[in-house]
Amino acid sequence: MLALLSFSRGIDRLSQAAAVVASVLCFVSCFISAANALSRYLFDASSNAWLEIQWQMFAGTFLLGAAWVLKLNEHVRVDLVYGSLSPRSKAKVDIFGFLFFFFPFCLVMLDMTIPWFLRSYWSGEGSANAGGLPVWPVKGLLPVGFALLLLQGISELVKRVAVLRGTGEVALSYERPLQ
Repeated sequence: MLALLSFSRGIDRLSQAAAVVASVLCFVSCFISAANALSRYLFDASSNAWLEIQWQMFAGTFLLGAAWVLKLNEHVRVDLVYGSLSPRSKAKVDIFGFLFFFFPFCLVMLDMTIPWFLRSYWSGEGSANAGGLPVWPVKGLLPVGFALLLLQGISELVKRVAVLRGTGEVALSYERPLQ
């Protein structure tokens, strides 16, 4: 179990590194958005590439940051009874969710997005807009994002099993939304 927990910590570090990249993309995207707006209104100049890079960076922010959100236990959860469960029961619910919903979903998404990206890459797919950017790099973010999410799910599963075996701890705190 110690080897698996060490592997889990390595995945956590990978997710954190991807989250740092996502944070930088978010900052740069905001800067580009502001510069593009200023350019449009002050100089009446813009390009499709400036517009497209913004949504591509947003995709990177979301896809590269999702694994870190899962690691922090800040993901969206449908809470009917989870908040009132004991840590041990929460771990059991999480394990069930990972095995029967999360992992199958990630695997289906990888199965769908890898060929989609490869076709785009091999064809050198570019934007349909004049002066636009290549599209294949952002399509490549989909399998990368889901692979990171799958790895982080494995890390979280290892931690939940360690909780059940009494050899590990994980923060399973959950704050019910104020509604």
